[in-house]
Amino acid sequence: MQDNEILNQITLLTAKINELPKGYISKKSIGGKLYFYHQWSEKGQKQSKYLKDDEIEAISEQIALRKELQEQLRTLRQTPKTAAKDSGRKIKIRNEVKNMKCTLMHKRTAVAEIELDDVTGFIQKINTVYAPEHLPVGVPTRRGVADRAALNEWWTDRSIPASRSGIREALEMLDISSTKMLLVRCYGLSLSDQYWICPENSGLTWDQVNFFDNDFSDDIGDVLFGMNKKPNALDFSSPDNTSDGNLKKRWKIIDGKRCLVKGGSNPFRQQPFNEVIAAGIMERLGIPHVPYTVTWNKGAPYSVCEDFVSENIDLVPAWRIIQTQKKDNSTSVYQHFISCCKALSIKDTVPFLDRMIVLDYLIANEDRHLNNFGVLRNAETLEWIGFAPIYDSGSSLGYDKVVGQIRAERDIECKPFKKHHAEQLKLVSDFSWIDFDRLADVDELIIKTLSADDAKEYMDDDRIKAIAETVNRRIQNLMQFSMTRAPIQTDSTEDDVEENIAEDYSPKTTM
Repeated sequence: MQDNEILNQITLLTAKINELPKGYISKKSIGGKLYFYHQWSEKGQKQSKYLKDDEIEAISEQIALRKELQEQLRTLRQTPKTAAKDSGRKIKIRNEVKNMKCTLMHKRTAVAEIELDDVTGFIQKINTVYAPEHLPVGVPTRRGVADRAALNEWWTDRSIPASRSGIREALEMLDISSTKMLLVRCYGLSLSDQYWICPENSGLTWDQVNFFDNDFSDDIGDVLFGMNKKPNALDFSSPDNTSDGNLKKRWKIIDGKRCLVKGGSNPFRQQPFNEVIAAGIMERLGIPHVPYTVTWNKGAPYSVCEDFVSENIDLVPAWRIIQTQKKDNSTSVYQHFISCCKALSIKDTVPFLDRMIVLDYLIANEDRHLNNFGVLRNAETLEWIGFAPIYDSGSSLGYDKVVGQIRAERDIECKPFKKHHAEQLKLVSDFSWIDFDRLADVDELIIKTLSADDAKEYMDDDRIKAIAETVNRRIQNLMQFSMTRAPIQTDSTEDDVEENIAEDYSPKTTM
């Protein structure tokens, strides 16, 4: 690379860095609520600014981008010296400020021409929109122009969250700067829907690359599960690059079926067992659900479930549904979701929510956020099929609590509509579908599931007994409530959940 080329890149990077915020984001816990602040130094003085909820992600990404560009700048500034020492060596440096041109595809349908930042994986530009009706749900268009911020939000949600257990170590091992770049490496392909990106002039087709019909590599899943990186080149062709959620997970092909393998969090590793218990309760109540089993790897339990999405179906999370309309402050989250579903002609919304809310009350689910339930849609006709079977119920049954907390039912969070299960239960419109006699053996289900021989390292008899007793108490409370409940208040915003945030399983600290 010639010196003038290097100087030009240094100038471009310096200008871009100066446009981005300095510092870092800190968080403080006040009265049990987290508050986020942007902190930086200016002329030797420490500066701090409170961040609103809708500002946190954007500032965080900009700070991360600044650090990436600063590292590139350091490399470029060292290049002339290195070249002088070894003029015969050809030095290759990627122009990291260029964009990668792609076509956003929905199965075989070209949706829009986009440009991705080569460093961060962000969508920098949306060019021609070919099929606006095939844009991801909740991404609006105006005069034929797609909303770039909304599409970037969808794209970000598609990547592995930075809070995923073990992800920092995995990225270091892979020598990848961010989870969005992992997303780019696998063309954004998923086993939850049919969206992907086709790089310009690549000639790739859906039939060649999709993971529903084609095998995929175990390399990324192995790294995400803490295994050593292979000495040879890694194959990034894997749906593990687009798996959401904060718990350790991976996709495996088992007996020809696409299966999701998911771990639990310390100290009890209870989530995999809870999935089996929740599925058992739903089976007894006739609630459509995803069946789970428990498997073991290196002494740790993992839940296993088969993919319920096929190559003709999209799973559209509830979070995408509520982006289709603007919510006013006087409308509850619950009523807003129902209104959005009605506008989209999605059927049986209230009966589905009745069943989900009842289940989550019985198992004291703390993490039913708007990205872990949703609606199924035909990927080609765009017709709504109906609500997906209920899945991802593991963060329940006091999964992270000691026995005293479980028995007292203290510190139980609630999502997605109300902050407390007692309030959310008031949203249920009909209890007549519940056959309480079918729940008579739930304590046996719990004891049998949690008493597996291999589980003894994580579960003792006192804990198992406390969980069974608490669920039985909730069944009795539900029975009484169903007979004496007050009229529902679906329009009230009181006790509404304020943010759609998945549970963070990292060690809790306060500042």
